[in-house]
Amino acid sequence: LANQWVMVATMMFGAIATGSTALIARFFGAREKAQANEVLRQSIMLGVGIGIIATVLGIALAEPAVRLLGAEEDVVALGSAYLRVAASVFFFSTLMFIGNASLRGAGDTRTPLYVMLIVNVVNIAVAWTAINGPFGLPKMGVVGSAMGAATGRLVGGLLVISLLLKGRAGIKLRLAGLRPDRELIRRILRVGLPTGVEQLFFRSGQMVFARILAELGTVAYAANQVAMNGWSLSFMPGFGFALAATTLVGQRLGAQDPEGAQKSGYTAYRLSATLMGSVGLFFLLFPAQIVGFFTNDPEVIAIGAMPLGLVGLIQPILAAAQVFPGALRGAGDTRYPMVVTGSAIWFIRIPLAFLFAIVWGWGLPGAWGALALDMCIRALLNFLRFRGGRWKAVQV
Repeated sequence: LANQWVMVATMMFGAIATGSTALIARFFGAREKAQANEVLRQSIMLGVGIGIIATVLGIALAEPAVRLLGAEEDVVALGSAYLRVAASVFFFSTLMFIGNASLRGAGDTRTPLYVMLIVNVVNIAVAWTAINGPFGLPKMGVVGSAMGAATGRLVGGLLVISLLLKGRAGIKLRLAGLRPDRELIRRILRVGLPTGVEQLFFRSGQMVFARILAELGTVAYAANQVAMNGWSLSFMPGFGFALAATTLVGQRLGAQDPEGAQKSGYTAYRLSATLMGSVGLFFLLFPAQIVGFFTNDPEVIAIGAMPLGLVGLIQPILAAAQVFPGALRGAGDTRYPMVVTGSAIWFIRIPLAFLFAIVWGWGLPGAWGALALDMCIRALLNFLRFRGGRWKAVQV
């Protein structure tokens, strides 16, 4: 529950990150590296301001924020403690998100990979130690988990900034003489803000969706979280191909090659659909075993297996729901995915999840049925937009 609010903060960072990726990709494609470097400078400056605000709000409002999601009192105490620790490093999180996004816009996806590998190793090591308290150390439980995540993001933010100061991947951060460039900031926000609003629609919808699931009881909510973890085995690779589409489409358009941009989008989709479809077969054949990897509670396994099998059926469609919006964002066409996402989650997922899960009593499978329908509609509408080609004329 606390991480729902962490994701809201991530949404704000992501708005600037999307604008950075799209503009830097355009300038790299056009071989205007000085302009790309200036986009990086302005993006980092914006991120610093947002990171400070998010940190203050996250610490000050942690308890009412968790209570707002309908948590029981013991969960409020644990969730607010987690959120305070996680919020304490939002400043470094935004540096990590925007820095990685800028590197991707320059065509360097390997450095963010290595950075996030280090972040996760640190996260696991610190969290395992703080949660379990080996060697006579205190067992800190949920707070220990938050300490792992916070330490990893702190390290990630410092590492990315140090690499950018050295000029990684041909893009370099210069802090001397840094001052606001209103026109460039306006361009970053013009591209990025619709993605931020899209994520606001999505995250707020996710919170309401989580609130509906909380009505099903602790076991159903736990099964949902475990099934989501299993689904991430396909969802996160799809996210990776969406980022590839964003970068390649932006760079091809910057090089005045719209047909190459369209080809890049379709290629990213085919690769994503193939990989996600393969993982989907495992969801169909071994859903209980996958859920069982995350928990040994037989009731949670029984409830969580069916939703995982359901999303296994529609993996190629889910690939389209991720890759084509990513391609549109690379072109700077961010308003259309915003409208599609907001409409689908609020007019399809939320009302149908309540109807199926609560009113009709179908429980967790009913809620995931609404989720699947939402994703299918998003996939279709974004595919039609990409195929139509209007995005080729968008100015960023």
